[in-house]
Amino acid sequence: MKEQLVSLVNLMVEQGVRYEDAVAEFEKRFIKQVLENNGGNQTKAAEALGIHRNTLSRKLEEFGLDHRPKRRKRPAR
Repeated sequence: MKEQLVSLVNLMVEQGVRYEDAVAEFEKRFIKQVLENNGGNQTKAAEALGIHRNTLSRKLEEFGLDHRPKRRKRPAR
């Protein structure tokens, strides 16, 4: 994984991606994945991320991420 990260960083530097943009994109994707892994449960996702739930809520708003828990579909009758 370290080699992939080094390769990605090199590519981003070559492409002129700004540090601020790179960090924001990483944070957004990381949070989105952890939230998905926890079924949309913000409390569990915040615990997994090591941040307070209110901080996660602010980040979701900042990044425009859907912050509603995913609901299971009911089986057809």
